[in-house]
Amino acid sequence: MISLPARSSARLAPIGSKRLLLFPIEGSDARELWCAVQESRKYLEPWLPWVPFQVDESSMHRFAEACAMDWDSGRAIRFVIRERETRTLVGVVGLENCTPMHACCDLGYWLREPAQGRGYMTEAAGILIQEAFDKYHMHRIRVAAATTNYRSLSVIGRLGFRFEGIARQAEYCAGRWLDHAQFGMLVTDHAARRP
Repeated sequence: MISLPARSSARLAPIGSKRLLLFPIEGSDARELWCAVQESRKYLEPWLPWVPFQVDESSMHRFAEACAMDWDSGRAIRFVIRERETRTLVGVVGLENCTPMHACCDLGYWLREPAQGRGYMTEAAGILIQEAFDKYHMHRIRVAAATTNYRSLSVIGRLGFRFEGIARQAEYCAGRWLDHAQFGMLVTDHAARRP
């Protein structure tokens, strides 16, 4: 049985690393999230079908409120990623489609364009994966990326996921169908990677 933390406790005691902190997405994050998406719109839009629907700050506020409801209902937990030193918001990472019966979920993430190339997403996702297996009692985590989204595929590779197949035309995004490379990680895979 999975055991997701309460949003309030996760806000008071964020998970993190030397460089990053992960906080639950709240309505108060909407303005920063909007600025991050707006700044990186051309970079994100080819890969994320939700980007065109973020048309103003109020639409991002609705997203942030939906994130809180999803967390409280146990459907998904999503975090803003912040630089520890400056508290600058650099992106989002989360566990989607949490399924208690099967103790599984999907990993999702995005990073604002200026934060690319620093290893932030590998670090943030790695932190969350460790929490998911060690504290939330997940058995399996799935992740997928478009077969031509090489940056995302590189993150998935560095995290140690195993390739499981191609989902043809899995997502309609930016006016075209994207094939997805699908990957999985079991709790035993994660344990085997530890030093």
